[in-house]
Amino acid sequence: QVHLVESGGGLVQPGGSLRLSCAASGGIFSILTWAWYRQAPGKQRELVASISKGSTTTYADSVKGRFSISRDNAEKTVYLQMNSLNLEDPAIYRCNTVSLTYDWGQGTQVTVSS
Repeated sequence: QVHLVESGGGLVQPGGSLRLSCAASGGIFSILTWAWYRQAPGKQRELVASISKGSTTTYADSVKGRFSISRDNAEKTVYLQMNSLNLEDPAIYRCNTVSLTYDWGQGTQVTVSS
C-alpha cells in the first residue's frame, strides 16, 4: 500500500513563497503523472499542477507563472514551489496521480495572511 505524505505548508504573508513536498512510500512512481491538488473550505477540489513521467508540466490558470512543479524519481517525491502567494491560494494541498491512483494523504495547510 502506497502512502502519500505532504509537507512544507505554513503561514506566509501575501507575496511570500513556500515549497511543498510530497513523498510516496512506494509504488511505481517514475512512470506516473503526478499532480498537486488544493481544496479550500466550501470550494471544490482543484488540480493545481501536474507533471508527466517525461516532466511535461501543466498548470491551472490561477497559478501560472507563480507555481512550479517538479519531481525526483529517485526520492519518489513531487515538489511544488509556490511564489507570489496571494489571498486566493490558502487551502489544504495534497498530491496524487492525475488518475487518483492512491488514497489521499493528510495534506499540508497553506495560509496566506498579513
